[in-house]
Amino acid sequence: MDPFSHFLLGYLLGYGIWGPSGLQYVVAAALAGGLPDADVALYPLSHRFPLLRHRGISHSIVGVTILAAVGTFVVPWALAAAFGSGFAAGIPWAYFVSLEVGGLSHVLLDAMDHWSVPIFAPFSKREYGFDADRIANLGAMSFTVGAYAAMLYERGRTPLWVWEVTAWLLLAGVLVFFAVRLAARWRIEAPRKQGRFSSVVPQFNPFRFLLYSEEVVAPEKLRIRFVEYDLLRGRALPGGSVEAWTDDRPGREVRTAADAIAVSYASALKKSWFLVETNRFARVRVTKTGFEVFWYSLELSFWGRSAGVLAEVETANGGVTVRSAWRDPQDFGV
Repeated sequence: MDPFSHFLLGYLLGYGIWGPSGLQYVVAAALAGGLPDADVALYPLSHRFPLLRHRGISHSIVGVTILAAVGTFVVPWALAAAFGSGFAAGIPWAYFVSLEVGGLSHVLLDAMDHWSVPIFAPFSKREYGFDADRIANLGAMSFTVGAYAAMLYERGRTPLWVWEVTAWLLLAGVLVFFAVRLAARWRIEAPRKQGRFSSVVPQFNPFRFLLYSEEVVAPEKLRIRFVEYDLLRGRALPGGSVEAWTDDRPGREVRTAADAIAVSYASALKKSWFLVETNRFARVRVTKTGFEVFWYSLELSFWGRSAGVLAEVETANGGVTVRSAWRDPQDFGV
């Protein structure tokens, strides 16, 4: 999730605990909301110590608690230097609670999507992801931008009580967002199990999900299928199914659209890391020299367009040429 959303969530949760009378703790919680991502500075060490990688131990309860304990003594001094001595006034345990809440809010927000986090590291390597939200949610980002705009506009222009009401309303909005997203994710679990899908892909609409699965159907061959499910209607919407070779198979004649999809899969994955990291699907159309296959992410999409790889497949020898692309999958066939 973007850092601005992390700061905002920490700020609002801190405000919910301390209110306007504990502004120093609110600011500490906001700061802690973005602090776990400082682990990117440890990148040179992550090859030797995997726990120090991005979204490693800093995104765990233990890591957040260590940061909060250290920050209890460092943050008040830093806030006083930046904003005035009044921000250093406070109780150490209150600073600790604020930093802990802000840090854990970061972990929760990152765990909302499928890029999971090791919540119980270093005691457990298991990573947790709720699959309840998109990696880049235009609605959530719009809320963040609107929240910052409202608070900046009100500063020095409106009475204090207006700012207080705005903060409470924004906090209520955040809590409703989490409640709706997590409740919808819980409800989609039954259709997922019934359809034997392996994963869930949230959509912009919190009541719509893509149910996704990859199945091995032969040596070096996968069947990829998905269906869109509308929780409000209680039924599945049209999806699709394709089969793909997981290794390169040049020199083979490509006769059908299904063949073009199958032979282009491995090349598309080599071209794009985000196709490897996200759930994906393919659509194809006929060209003068063969086929054009669009392998695209089911998660990275805006305004009808998706990020992916465009593969040109020659009919005669199965040659595949790939390039990154941003296309509307509906412009292609099935």
